[in-house]
Amino acid sequence: MFRWPEGLDRRPGEAKAFYATIAAATLGSVALSFTALDPIRALYWTAVINGILAVPLMAIMVMMASSPRVMGRLTAPRWMVVVGWLAVLIMALATIGFFVL
Repeated sequence: MFRWPEGLDRRPGEAKAFYATIAAATLGSVALSFTALDPIRALYWTAVINGILAVPLMAIMVMMASSPRVMGRLTAPRWMVVVGWLAVLIMALATIGFFVL
């Protein structure tokens, strides 16, 4: 994505940004272990937030995939758009069901 030299097969001098990212994630994880944060509860709520955000993001992707202005000649076929909207509907119902039940 950033076109950085990457991979554990490279030496740290060759892939500085890659190893800096790994080091930052490791240090952040170690710092979290010293807080009162329950990791299982954090994972649970992260999944809930992900499920809630998935519905509008999926809808935006379906709208973009079906837009000739955005996609040009590579617009998604009608059947794919219908399947995409069905997936959005199912995901929305599942999200609503989570809060109702």
